[in-house]
Amino acid sequence: MATRARVRAPELIGKGGWLNTGDQEYTLADLRGRIVILDFWTFCCINCLHVLDELRELEEKHRDTVVIVGVHSPKFVHEAEHQAVVDAVERYQVHHPVLDDPELATWKQYAVRAWPTLVVIDPEGYIVAQHAGEGHAHAIARLVEELEAEHGAKGTLRRGDGPYVPPEPVASDLRFPGKAVVLPGSGNFLVSDSTRHELVELEPDGESVVRRVGGGAFNEPQGLALLPDGRVVVADTVNHALRVFDPVSGAVERVAGTGRQWWQGSPTSGPALEVDLSSPWDVAWWQGRVWIAMAGVHQLWTYDPESGTVEVAAGTTQEGLVDGPAAEAWFAQPSGLAATEDRLWVADAENSALRYVERSDAGYVVGTAVGTGLFDFGHRDGEAGQALLQHPLGVTALPDGSVAVSDTYNHALRRYDPASGEVTTLATDLREPSDAVLVGDDIVVVESARHRLTRLRLPEEAVRVDAVAHRTRREATEVAPGALQLDVVFQAPAGQKLDTRYGPSTRLIVSSTPAELLVSGEGTGTDLSRSLSLDPAVAEGVLHVSAMAASCDDDPANEYPACHVHQQDWGVPVRLVAGAAARLPLVLAGLDG
Repeated sequence: MATRARVRAPELIGKGGWLNTGDQEYTLADLRGRIVILDFWTFCCINCLHVLDELRELEEKHRDTVVIVGVHSPKFVHEAEHQAVVDAVERYQVHHPVLDDPELATWKQYAVRAWPTLVVIDPEGYIVAQHAGEGHAHAIARLVEELEAEHGAKGTLRRGDGPYVPPEPVASDLRFPGKAVVLPGSGNFLVSDSTRHELVELEPDGESVVRRVGGGAFNEPQGLALLPDGRVVVADTVNHALRVFDPVSGAVERVAGTGRQWWQGSPTSGPALEVDLSSPWDVAWWQGRVWIAMAGVHQLWTYDPESGTVEVAAGTTQEGLVDGPAAEAWFAQPSGLAATEDRLWVADAENSALRYVERSDAGYVVGTAVGTGLFDFGHRDGEAGQALLQHPLGVTALPDGSVAVSDTYNHALRRYDPASGEVTTLATDLREPSDAVLVGDDIVVVESARHRLTRLRLPEEAVRVDAVAHRTRREATEVAPGALQLDVVFQAPAGQKLDTRYGPSTRLIVSSTPAELLVSGEGTGTDLSRSLSLDPAVAEGVLHVSAMAASCDDDPANEYPACHVHQQDWGVPVRLVAGAAARLPLVLAGLDG
């Protein structure tokens, strides 16, 4: 196999310690002789959750030679809490050791710039590959096989059981429930029991189990919405599908999605059962259609039961906060929906924002009620323009025209009143609330991390809390003002080549927040390197970089080679400093020379 650069892997450091190891601490020396894959992730990040699923087959197939270590590297303040990481490891069924790194110490040592990033370390302790984003499992599997052969021959490969020790299972009726609806007639609650891959029907007390629905049909279901005929549409998140459940007959049927994850270049409209979806997180019935919070691609889609079709309704797949015509708007992991007569409210999680869609003479437009972008969040009430949320996952329409926001990482229920433009706090001391439903004068909150429904009386007076504001824990990258060379590093995996049969196989999209940061270099092109010019008058901002590359098996004898898409969106906070680096390398796949 080809000779690789010899870069010694830095040590694994994390103040939060190790999970899934039976309280055993590990160093890289302890793992010598094994192929180690570091997965830099944070549990808010939908792309990170996709990668967890991508790695499961490789993890099982090479369990005696490969050790995957999840390095949890928080974006939000809440994600730096150790118990929150413990909960996330169980919630997302992470079956490998996890290093809790709340201060991003290991992230900095490895110069990581994106969630998720995968780093492969050979049995002798050297870095041999780095990949950012999704779609790399096939390349890593090929590399693992090469490393097994190379180090097996050298005698440096050590086979055997890995360090993973599963935690003790916990008995409870619900486990990390996601969303809920009230069923007409009975008044029972239907709850998506996400970690157990089921729907659970509870009596009106919110505790007594009537029945469980699933039987292998669902995979981490989330959003639920009542259809006009009394059936319930379900966002079957990890199956990348919508299903409909009939509470009368008990039948479950798939109505949208193929089970495959949507990738760039896939159809964005058509017969619902023939179009791929990507991590639908919530659903709502509005204006005669099911609206879908398509968290995996930062868009809103619609499903029309009458015609049996789906289509994109809002968003470009670019991650960020941009208002305007629906086709030009940007979202960041929309995760909660609530419909009123004139607006569809959206909990835009990664933007820590409350957004909305409304109809104008020219079509649908997107606006923002609360929130400013990817890296500002906190718990601050008052005038909406300066109010702060932290990764909200749910929104609920209230009878007076205001909305309640399940402010998940603030463990609070917030309220936004469009009439006054004010944000207040309705309740605190909730544990990761992810949804809420109205029942008479009460509001029933899905306390996801307490595994229960909690009934609250809607207070007439808001709760007072001390205001806090946060920026992401991720440090800004210092770059020189003026000319900046942006290089997205992509090396086709071994045995593959760039797919140029139908034209360029790479794409690069660059923009900035604020827009004034980029004097030149914004826009879409096919070259993965680009010369940018940054305005020295703008002290700091965010560079939004989206890269995609397609590679195919390099086998001239195969008329139909297997092809793979590699893609990643970076939001890179930058600070302009005279004399700082004039080059910004972002690794999509390979190593930066």
